[in-house]
Amino acid sequence: MTIAVGDTLPTLTIKTNGAKGPEDLNTGDFFKGRKVVLFAVPGAFTPGCSNTHMPGFVINADAILEKADAIACMAVNDAFVMDAWQKDQNAEHITMLADGNAEFAKAPGLELDA
Repeated sequence: MTIAVGDTLPTLTIKTNGAKGPEDLNTGDFFKGRKVVLFAVPGAFTPGCSNTHMPGFVINADAILEKADAIACMAVNDAFVMDAWQKDQNAEHITMLADGNAEFAKAPGLELDA
C-alpha cells in the first residue's frame, strides 16, 4: 500500500528529537495545513537507506523546500537513533520522525517485518 497526495494520514503521537531530547509530536498538528514531503525508510543506518534513500533528499532539500513547507523522514526507530542518523547524514533540513512502535506505519498497512 502507498500514501498518495490528498490521502488522510493517521493522527497519533510519535516522537521527534528536540533540543532537550525526545519530544512528542502529534501527526495531525504537524501535517495540518502544510505541504510536507514525507518519505519513510525501512530503518536508519541501513545501507540502502543511508546510501540511496536519504542522500537524494539531503542534496535536493533547498529545491524541495522552495515548493514545500517541510521535509520529513519517518522510520521504525527510536528518536535517539533518528537524531544520530540525521547528524550522520547532514540532514539538518529534514524533520526526523520516530515511529518506534510502528503505529503510524501499521495504520495504512505499510508495515514490513524483514
